[in-house]
Amino acid sequence: MASSHCFAPFVFLLLLVGCSGRPFYPLPSKAGDPTNRQPLQTYRPYNIAHRGSNGEIPEETAAAYMRAIKEGADFIETDILSSKDGVLICFHDVTLDDTTDVAEHKEFADRKRTYEVQGVNTTGFFTVDFTTKELKKLRVKQRYPFRDQQYNGKYPIITFEEFISIALDSPRVVGIYPEIKNPVLINQHVKWADGKRFEDRFVETLKKYGYKGSYLSKDWLKQPAFIQSFAPTSLVYVSNLTDLPKIFLIDDVTVPTQDTNQSYWEITSDPYLDYIKDYVVGIGPWKDTIVPVVNNYLQTPTDLVSRAHAHDLQVHPYTYRNENSFLHLDFHQDPYAEYNYWINEIGVDGLFTDFTGSLHNFQEWTSFNESDDKNASSLLHQIASMVSPYKKA
Repeated sequence: MASSHCFAPFVFLLLLVGCSGRPFYPLPSKAGDPTNRQPLQTYRPYNIAHRGSNGEIPEETAAAYMRAIKEGADFIETDILSSKDGVLICFHDVTLDDTTDVAEHKEFADRKRTYEVQGVNTTGFFTVDFTTKELKKLRVKQRYPFRDQQYNGKYPIITFEEFISIALDSPRVVGIYPEIKNPVLINQHVKWADGKRFEDRFVETLKKYGYKGSYLSKDWLKQPAFIQSFAPTSLVYVSNLTDLPKIFLIDDVTVPTQDTNQSYWEITSDPYLDYIKDYVVGIGPWKDTIVPVVNNYLQTPTDLVSRAHAHDLQVHPYTYRNENSFLHLDFHQDPYAEYNYWINEIGVDGLFTDFTGSLHNFQEWTSFNESDDKNASSLLHQIASMVSPYKKA
């Protein structure tokens, strides 16, 4: 437990970042002891903190990731985009409009643009039109109005390197789960001097901080990471750059792949799963494509999970949220009932959740590994030995 005290200096650094927007380099900090940390659990489905614990704190911020780690996340998930000057940042939308205060900055009023994004003309303030220094002037706000608004305006956008430092400075081993976000758009608008592309910079950053190794290898368990993307060509490309495990994300049935324009039905077919398994260890589908929904009620589950498992692919669906507006009526406003259904009936291997703490609590209450079983058995024997004298009397 001594290593937990090493987290205190990092919390102080977080406050500095929240107040000033300055990055906390060098990375990672020297506060933690990487040789004496609790290892990643691998005996139950992964608790993946979707953009951090963003049900409580604005998404993709250092505070949201810190909260997720405190609440028991196995992996902290992020979306990687780029600034105008080629620095990789953690941000979900290609535009800044919905989750930052960019509209309040009059000095940026002339930055609004219209670009084609996945076949749709989109207007807004794009990350690719701002330098890193300019992006650091902005503050992030909560996406949904029905969530806690008290943290709006407190935290800056963070870089990919800052995100990595949060995981590496954790008092226990916490994996990272970065997404190569909108690579087509990024490669169109950001040009690096050496002629390399977005995916190259992405992998170079991972290598810089020691992320390597195939799934469950010694190197991987030391610094776990999954690489995710909706773009199959990006996943194939980075497979030649790193052996880190990759997850192919799958959108709604109506949305084609952003780079190859393939349909949902094609990319979930057995021949395609057989093809993609040479490059990825799993798929990350939207959960409503696994179990269709009509009038907010679950329908008969598809066979996607069983077919993926037959191809030795993991399944990490997204996104699990506690609020009633997101819970299907079958779960009677109970997020624990939803977790139980997906883990114990559908049999998924990981879950992207906005509420890391609730998933962690559910799994702590309902699952155990072999060592837990042995400990429980030992405790029962101790109780029996204590009771037996009274029985004789």
